[in-house]
Amino acid sequence: MQVTEKKGARFAFVHAQWHEDIVQNAWESFSAEMARQGHGCESIDVVKVPGVFEIPICAQKLAKSGQYAAIVCCGFVVDGGIYRHDFVSAAVVNALMDLQLKHEVPMISVVLTPLHFHEHAAHHDFFSAHFKIKGVEAAHACLAITAQLREVEKLCAPAIS
Repeated sequence: MQVTEKKGARFAFVHAQWHEDIVQNAWESFSAEMARQGHGCESIDVVKVPGVFEIPICAQKLAKSGQYAAIVCCGFVVDGGIYRHDFVSAAVVNALMDLQLKHEVPMISVVLTPLHFHEHAAHHDFFSAHFKIKGVEAAHACLAITAQLREVEKLCAPAIS
């Protein structure tokens, strides 16, 4: 799939360090696909945060800067902690939706919440592979929505007579 985005566009990739050995797979496949599409790592700023709950505050600051065409937010929310994982995931995804509407900067979510995750090799391998797929999909979504928004801006521009 080849999508186009204007050269010189900047992107951000914000990711949680919780289960970083799994989450890092999304970054690796995202950056590889972006490079394949003509946007090398020099056009992508990476921000690491402790956990998913800290993603929205960093995404907000990045969006407010006006420097980014899109911001990819990545994390892995698993059950078994102090907080209910579905609550945490919903809070983060809802915050990202609010941010993209407020700042008109696409927030691409790779915040994944499995129904059950157990610390064993089969789940680790399965979700590592899944994050690789999601990284490529995030790159495609990132480039597709930024190109589409440019077209929408043209439609919304006042006609010059």
